Amino acid sequence: MPPPNTIGVDPSKIHVLSESEPRAYVYRGFLRPSECDYIVQSSTNGMAKSTVVDNNTGKSVPSTIRTSDGTFIGRGADSVISDIERRISEWSHVPVENGEGLQVLRYKDGQRYDAHMDAFSDSFNQDEKKGGQRVATVLMYLSDVAEGGETVFPLTTQKPHLLNSNYSACARRGVAVKPRKGDALLFWSLDTSGTYWGFPKSRHTVLSLSW
Repeated sequence: MPPPNTIGVDPSKIHVLSESEPRAYVYRGFLRPSECDYIVQSSTNGMAKSTVVDNNTGKSVPSTIRTSDGTFIGRGADSVISDIERRISEWSHVPVENGEGLQVLRYKDGQRYDAHMDAFSDSFNQDEKKGGQRVATVLMYLSDVAEGGETVFPLTTQKPHLLNSNYSACARRGVAVKPRKGDALLFWSLDTSGTYWGFPKSRHTVLSLSW
Protein backbone atom coordinates (compact mmCIF):
# COMPACT_ATOMS: atom_id res chain seq x y z
CA MET A 1 0.00 0.00 0.00
CA PRO A 2 1.51 3.38 -0.98
CA PRO A 3 1.76 6.06 1.70
CA PRO A 4 -1.03 8.68 1.68
CA ASN A 5 -0.53 11.65 -0.62
CA THR A 6 -1.09 14.64 1.62
CA ILE A 7 -0.52 17.23 -1.13
CA GLY A 8 -3.57 19.30 -2.02
CA VAL A 9 -4.86 20.32 -5.44
CA ASP A 10 -2.28 22.03 -7.66
CA PRO A 11 -4.06 24.51 -10.00
CA SER A 12 -1.04 24.58 -12.34
CA LYS A 13 -1.78 20.96 -13.31
CA ILE A 14 -5.41 21.59 -14.24
CA HIS A 15 -6.21 22.25 -17.90
CA VAL A 16 -9.53 23.30 -19.42
CA LEU A 17 -10.80 20.68 -21.84
CA SER A 18 -14.14 22.39 -22.47
CA GLU A 19 -15.44 25.60 -20.86
CA SER A 20 -19.10 24.77 -21.42
CA GLU A 21 -21.39 22.12 -22.83
CA PRO A 22 -19.93 20.30 -20.97
CA ARG A 23 -17.64 21.89 -18.40
CA ALA A 24 -14.67 19.54 -18.43
CA TYR A 25 -11.16 19.72 -16.98
CA VAL A 26 -8.08 17.49 -17.08
CA TYR A 27 -5.73 17.21 -14.08
CA ARG A 28 -2.28 16.01 -15.12
CA GLY A 29 -0.81 13.62 -12.57
CA PHE A 30 -3.79 13.57 -10.22
CA LEU A 31 -2.82 10.06 -9.08
CA ARG A 32 0.71 8.91 -8.40
CA PRO A 33 1.86 5.82 -10.36
CA SER A 34 1.92 3.82 -7.11
CA GLU A 35 -1.72 4.74 -6.44
CA CYS A 36 -2.71 3.63 -9.95
CA ASP A 37 -0.94 0.31 -9.47
CA TYR A 38 -2.52 -0.15 -6.06
CA ILE A 39 -6.06 0.34 -7.40
CA VAL A 40 -5.43 -2.11 -10.25
CA GLN A 41 -3.95 -4.74 -7.95
CA SER A 42 -6.77 -4.31 -5.42
CA SER A 43 -9.48 -4.66 -8.06
CA THR A 44 -8.35 -7.41 -10.42
CA ASN A 45 -9.84 -10.36 -8.53
CA GLY A 46 -13.25 -8.72 -8.15
CA MET A 47 -13.88 -7.97 -11.82
CA ALA A 48 -17.27 -8.91 -13.32
CA LYS A 49 -19.16 -7.85 -16.44
CA SER A 50 -20.26 -4.21 -16.21
CA THR A 51 -23.95 -3.31 -16.08
CA VAL A 52 -26.07 -0.21 -16.75
CA VAL A 53 -29.01 1.36 -14.93
CA ASP A 54 -32.46 0.45 -16.25
CA ASN A 55 -34.38 3.72 -16.61
CA ASN A 56 -37.70 2.14 -15.68
CA THR A 57 -36.67 0.22 -12.57
CA GLY A 58 -33.44 1.93 -11.52
CA LYS A 59 -31.79 -1.47 -11.18
CA SER A 60 -28.48 -2.64 -12.67
CA VAL A 61 -28.91 -4.80 -15.76
CA PRO A 62 -26.60 -6.24 -18.47
CA SER A 63 -26.41 -4.27 -21.71
CA THR A 64 -24.78 -4.60 -25.12
CA ILE A 65 -23.75 -0.92 -25.09
CA ARG A 66 -21.29 -1.60 -22.25
CA THR A 67 -18.86 -4.49 -22.65
CA SER A 68 -16.21 -3.70 -20.04
CA ASP A 69 -15.55 -5.49 -16.74
CA GLY A 70 -15.74 -3.67 -13.45
CA THR A 71 -15.87 -3.70 -9.69
CA PHE A 72 -16.38 -1.26 -6.82
CA ILE A 73 -14.22 -0.08 -3.95
CA GLY A 74 -16.19 1.02 -0.90
CA ARG A 75 -16.01 4.58 0.32
CA GLY A 76 -13.14 5.11 2.73
CA ALA A 77 -11.95 1.53 2.20
CA ASP A 78 -8.44 2.36 3.45
CA SER A 79 -6.09 5.31 3.87
CA VAL A 80 -5.13 5.39 0.18
CA ILE A 81 -8.72 5.43 -1.06
CA SER A 82 -9.76 7.95 1.60
CA ASP A 83 -7.03 10.33 0.51
CA ILE A 84 -8.00 10.01 -3.16
CA GLU A 85 -11.61 10.76 -2.20
CA ARG A 86 -10.42 13.81 -0.25
CA ARG A 87 -8.56 15.15 -3.30
CA ILE A 88 -11.56 14.52 -5.57
CA SER A 89 -13.69 16.53 -3.17
CA GLU A 90 -11.15 19.34 -2.98
CA TRP A 91 -10.92 19.56 -6.77
CA SER A 92 -14.65 19.25 -7.55
CA HIS A 93 -15.94 21.14 -4.49
CA VAL A 94 -18.39 18.28 -3.95
CA PRO A 95 -18.34 17.11 -0.29
CA VAL A 96 -16.79 13.69 0.31
CA GLU A 97 -20.00 12.43 1.87
CA ASN A 98 -21.85 13.18 -1.37
CA GLY A 99 -19.56 10.94 -3.42
CA GLU A 100 -20.01 7.34 -4.49
CA GLY A 101 -17.55 4.52 -3.96
CA LEU A 102 -14.88 4.21 -6.65
CA GLN A 103 -15.93 2.16 -9.66
CA VAL A 104 -12.95 0.50 -11.34
CA LEU A 105 -13.36 -0.43 -15.01
CA ARG A 106 -11.21 -2.58 -17.28
CA TYR A 107 -11.51 -2.24 -21.06
CA LYS A 108 -9.80 -4.90 -23.15
CA ASP A 109 -9.10 -4.38 -26.85
CA GLY A 110 -12.37 -3.87 -28.71
CA GLN A 111 -14.49 -3.30 -25.60
CA ARG A 112 -16.50 -0.12 -25.30
CA TYR A 113 -19.10 1.93 -23.54
CA ASP A 114 -21.32 3.57 -26.15
CA ALA A 115 -22.45 7.18 -25.81
CA HIS A 116 -24.29 7.71 -22.53
CA MET A 117 -24.78 10.19 -19.71
CA ASP A 118 -23.78 9.61 -16.11
CA ALA A 119 -26.70 11.55 -14.65
CA PHE A 120 -29.79 9.51 -13.80
CA SER A 121 -33.10 9.81 -15.65
CA ASP A 122 -35.01 7.43 -13.36
CA SER A 123 -36.73 8.48 -10.13
CA PHE A 124 -35.32 5.48 -8.22
CA ASN A 125 -31.68 6.62 -8.36
CA GLN A 126 -32.51 10.33 -8.07
CA ASP A 127 -34.15 9.68 -4.72
CA GLU A 128 -32.08 11.36 -2.00
CA LYS A 129 -32.38 8.19 0.10
CA LYS A 130 -30.52 6.30 -2.66
CA GLY A 131 -27.81 8.96 -2.94
CA GLY A 132 -29.48 11.46 -5.24
CA GLN A 133 -28.58 12.76 -8.68
CA ARG A 134 -25.06 12.56 -10.09
CA VAL A 135 -23.80 16.11 -10.47
CA ALA A 136 -20.30 15.44 -11.77
CA THR A 137 -17.90 12.63 -12.67
CA VAL A 138 -14.17 12.20 -12.13
CA LEU A 139 -12.51 9.61 -14.39
CA MET A 140 -9.01 8.57 -13.31
CA TYR A 141 -6.80 6.79 -15.84
CA LEU A 142 -4.85 3.88 -14.37
CA SER A 143 -2.63 3.06 -17.36
CA ASP A 144 -1.14 4.47 -20.53
CA VAL A 145 -2.74 3.40 -23.79
CA ALA A 146 -0.76 3.28 -27.02
CA GLU A 147 -3.71 3.75 -29.37
CA GLY A 148 -7.36 4.71 -29.00
CA GLY A 149 -9.01 4.60 -25.60
CA GLU A 150 -10.01 8.24 -25.56
CA THR A 151 -12.93 9.56 -23.57
CA VAL A 152 -15.01 11.40 -26.18
CA PHE A 153 -17.83 13.95 -25.96
CA PRO A 154 -19.26 13.51 -29.48
CA LEU A 155 -22.01 16.16 -29.24
CA THR A 156 -19.76 19.13 -28.48
CA THR A 157 -19.79 22.08 -30.85
CA GLN A 158 -16.00 22.17 -30.77
CA LYS A 159 -14.19 19.58 -32.91
CA PRO A 160 -10.55 20.29 -31.96
CA HIS A 161 -9.17 16.95 -33.21
CA LEU A 162 -11.06 16.82 -36.51
CA LEU A 163 -7.91 16.67 -38.67
CA ASN A 164 -5.56 15.15 -36.08
CA SER A 165 -4.52 11.63 -37.08
CA ASN A 166 -3.12 11.04 -33.58
CA TYR A 167 -6.72 10.65 -32.41
CA SER A 168 -9.08 7.82 -33.28
CA ALA A 169 -11.91 8.40 -35.75
CA CYS A 170 -14.36 8.47 -32.83
CA ALA A 171 -12.33 11.07 -30.93
CA ARG A 172 -12.27 13.40 -33.92
CA ARG A 173 -16.05 13.81 -33.63
CA GLY A 174 -15.82 16.09 -30.59
CA VAL A 175 -13.83 17.12 -27.55
CA ALA A 176 -11.73 14.19 -26.34
CA VAL A 177 -8.99 13.34 -23.87
CA LYS A 178 -6.36 10.64 -24.31
CA PRO A 179 -5.81 8.35 -21.31
CA ARG A 180 -2.50 8.83 -19.54
CA LYS A 181 -1.59 7.00 -16.35
CA GLY A 182 -2.35 9.20 -13.35
CA ASP A 183 -4.36 11.85 -15.19
CA ALA A 184 -7.97 12.57 -14.25
CA LEU A 185 -10.94 14.06 -16.08
CA LEU A 186 -13.63 16.05 -14.26
CA PHE A 187 -16.85 16.88 -16.10
CA TRP A 188 -20.29 18.08 -15.06
CA SER A 189 -23.56 16.38 -15.98
CA LEU A 190 -25.74 19.31 -14.88
CA ASP A 191 -25.69 22.89 -16.12
CA THR A 192 -24.70 25.71 -13.79
CA SER A 193 -28.27 26.06 -12.48
CA GLY A 194 -28.37 22.36 -11.59
CA THR A 195 -31.84 22.02 -13.06
CA TYR A 196 -31.27 19.61 -15.94
CA TRP A 197 -31.12 15.91 -15.07
CA GLY A 198 -28.49 15.25 -17.74
CA PHE A 199 -26.81 18.03 -19.68
CA PRO A 200 -27.00 16.62 -23.26
CA LYS A 201 -23.46 17.52 -24.26
CA SER A 202 -22.05 15.64 -21.28
CA ARG A 203 -22.92 12.50 -23.27
CA HIS A 204 -19.64 10.60 -23.66
CA THR A 205 -18.21 7.33 -24.89
CA VAL A 206 -15.14 5.13 -24.32
CA LEU A 207 -13.58 2.71 -26.81
CA SER A 208 -10.87 0.04 -26.43
CA LEU A 209 -9.22 1.28 -23.23
CA SER A 210 -7.08 -1.39 -21.58
CA TRP A 211 -4.83 -1.86 -18.57
